[in-house]
Amino acid sequence: MLTLLASFSVLSAAQTGSQASRGAAANSGGARDSVRVAAPETDAEGLRLRRLIDSGHAVEALQQMDAKATAKALPKGVDRLRGLAFYSESKLAEADEAFAAALTQDPHDQESAQMRGLVLFRMGRPAAAIPLLQGAQTWSSETKVDPSYVLALCYLDTRRYDDARRAFAAQYDFPADSASGYLLAARMLLRREFLPVAKEFATKALTLDPQMPLAHALLGEIALAGNHVDEAITELNLERTRDPLDGAVYDRLGDAYYRAGDYLKAQRALQQALLLEPTSTGPYILLGKVLLKRGDPLGAANYLERARTMDPANYRTHSLLGQAYRALGRQDDASREVQTAQSLQAASEPKLDGIH
Repeated sequence: MLTLLASFSVLSAAQTGSQASRGAAANSGGARDSVRVAAPETDAEGLRLRRLIDSGHAVEALQQMDAKATAKALPKGVDRLRGLAFYSESKLAEADEAFAAALTQDPHDQESAQMRGLVLFRMGRPAAAIPLLQGAQTWSSETKVDPSYVLALCYLDTRRYDDARRAFAAQYDFPADSASGYLLAARMLLRREFLPVAKEFATKALTLDPQMPLAHALLGEIALAGNHVDEAITELNLERTRDPLDGAVYDRLGDAYYRAGDYLKAQRALQQALLLEPTSTGPYILLGKVLLKRGDPLGAANYLERARTMDPANYRTHSLLGQAYRALGRQDDASREVQTAQSLQAASEPKLDGIH
């Protein structure tokens, strides 16, 4: 689950951690209990606060709502506004409470239902999020993330794989029981490392449509993820014969041959990948690894230097270059590359003080 949550971080705003934010969060709950929600004619004030939240000034919006609470002049839908403000500050518990209050006042508040479902998902409560998201799967002018996608992730986390497949298919407007629907779900399952079910769904896609593009490629990736190298090579070669112009297939095939210890075939497949995808760094890096195994540090350094130019922030490239330079007797260059690799890797590791 953590892997995908990392790729899912675009859904949340950065937390400011300001003292003002903590004060607003502490005071807002009690103030709301005794405050009358203003009549609809104050909706313009709600729209103003909404714009403030959406522009990144959630703390200021919370402070203004607390001030208005004292005067008993809160705008209509204040609990939803509080929820949105707390969510933008990554205060998930407070956001959950606010959206729950909004739904108590208006059970048909679709945005609050969607947002509470998202909050519960991020809090690690997918089973509780599912009923909210099931009833709010349509897009509206305020939709921030496709509810079908979040619902599908909740289904995956609760092991409801067929329901997840239907939700993913709905997101892409595919028939739920189509080959496309099964293959799409297989891709998502691979990302979550549910390998047996991913293989089952990809195989089902091929059964429904034996000519389905990329189905054999996906089966090859699933086999690689499970370290079934011979199976991966078979599947990737099947895909290569169907689509000879897909550079990514040659890249994965080169990786499979590398893992199998067939470095000559790996080198050939990766060079074929580069001819089709010359701007992709992956084949250059893999070629560096292959040539180091073949005892050709000079050739490895040439490919790795190209990868470094294309993506200087990849620590693996610098680490492999350090190995190549050391084999060439370039000790100072090797030390520099190893040090750069260590610095880049340390910078990429998650910081404990940012986890709540």
